[in-house]
Amino acid sequence: MVFSSRLFLRCVLVVLALLLALPVLTVLFSWAQWNDASASILAEMASTVLPDYVGTSLLLCALVSVGVISMGTVSAAAVTLFDFPMRRSLEWALLLPLAMPAYVVAYAYTDYLQFSGPLQTGIRAAFGLEGRVFPEVRNVWGAACVFTLALYPYVYLLARTALSERANHLMEAARLLGAPLSRRIMRVALPLARPAIAAGTALALMETLADFGVSSYFGIQTFTAGIYKAWLVMDNRIAAAQLATLLLIVVVALLAAEQRAQSRLRFSSARADRHSSESQPLKLHGLSAAFVWTLCVLPVLCGFVLPVLFMVRALLQGDGVVDLPWDRFMQWSLTSLSLGGMTALLAVGAALLLAAQARLHPNWLTRQAMGVVSLGYAVPGAVIVVGLLLPVGWVQATWPQSGVGFWLTATVLGLVWAYLVRFVAVALQSVQSGYARVPASLDDSARMLGTSGLSLVRRVHWPLLKKPLAAATLLVLVDVMKELPATLVLRPFNTDTLAVMAYQLARDERLGEAALPSLALVLVGLLPVILLSRTLRRS
Repeated sequence: MVFSSRLFLRCVLVVLALLLALPVLTVLFSWAQWNDASASILAEMASTVLPDYVGTSLLLCALVSVGVISMGTVSAAAVTLFDFPMRRSLEWALLLPLAMPAYVVAYAYTDYLQFSGPLQTGIRAAFGLEGRVFPEVRNVWGAACVFTLALYPYVYLLARTALSERANHLMEAARLLGAPLSRRIMRVALPLARPAIAAGTALALMETLADFGVSSYFGIQTFTAGIYKAWLVMDNRIAAAQLATLLLIVVVALLAAEQRAQSRLRFSSARADRHSSESQPLKLHGLSAAFVWTLCVLPVLCGFVLPVLFMVRALLQGDGVVDLPWDRFMQWSLTSLSLGGMTALLAVGAALLLAAQARLHPNWLTRQAMGVVSLGYAVPGAVIVVGLLLPVGWVQATWPQSGVGFWLTATVLGLVWAYLVRFVAVALQSVQSGYARVPASLDDSARMLGTSGLSLVRRVHWPLLKKPLAAATLLVLVDVMKELPATLVLRPFNTDTLAVMAYQLARDERLGEAALPSLALVLVGLLPVILLSRTLRRS
């Protein structure tokens, strides 16, 4: 019986890993159908659109790298190494932009800063000017600013964790050796955070390359926008698959860099050192305190407070909230919540199965399955869409009466599948962190008492993993509600979510109506930020 249950779990593990890896495998397999037509398509793209995609994506990544490294590192060093007014409040407030989807930030600033927006209109009226006051927002530079404001918390969070462990103690030692403050920061503190900064930057760049909302709304030629254009506008699946493969290669390289940087992170648990009088942050006064306070307030102001205020203004302008589609808004909300809840339960169940199998039976098969599943979050939604729809086209061409296309595109099956491919990794990370706090001695004691296998998971692990599982459910729910690229293509007819409607209304320049679903997404996004802030305060 034990052997049969173990064999069953292994079979389930293999099937689950294959289902979650299918989109990536399909995109890679598309190159096996290489022929003269594929070569001509790739050659044509190389001479026309591909240089724009590559150049724009590289420029965008370079600008975002500079932005998130500067903003995230400066804010992390400020709240960790120095003591100034409101430092404790700013520690968690600097995480608030995580609640803002990048495309919502883009909508907010575009509405306020564009030629017909209130800022330029007010300046022209006040000073009697004509023409454009500020340069156009919808370009690569504007997109880089949006991504920087939305994604710098990745660098801030990891750099702050790295610095808070040992930086103050070592800086105090350097001070006693006669090193000035600038040298202590540049030669002691920042080298400690270098792996964390690299890991956070890689995560920010993966999110940048995977984005569709900002690049589409701003009209910039990135790989993700090119994939959708090749599939939906040009109706060329081979071109979409080739572009998806190139994007996947870049993302895998970034993922490898992020994992390498994470492996170099070294944290200590010397709480006594952290709370000793010698390792306290440096107390600032006067202009220096005001300067550091300003550096920390600006990211929160520009990345969260102002976008929210701009969206609220757009929501309340005109005839107010009376004429807004409240009945349709409730329908969008229910659809988003139902899809998010369904996916969250499935993702957490799959993550618990994978983590339990890795805990009870660590072997080569389990490690490979975990690696395949963990790759999912790094795969852009555009690649997942191509990877799911390509086999649908092949099956429909071979067996027209199979009905596969109906089940994957006319129901929520394909959409939930795409969500699981992307977000099981999020649940798995939370469950694994929970398992790390469960001593292995409990498993040995349970086996000595005759409890093993699934019974051990149910009677021993489950009660200890309730909080990590609840956190994983919340994280997946929020990520699904904010997801745009896969939802935009795979959703069935008359199945609109908050993210899709925010994008479509903003694209139609109906920003007053787009503000309602956008603000709802921000409100939902605050939940994991609050959870993360509470976790950091306890650590």
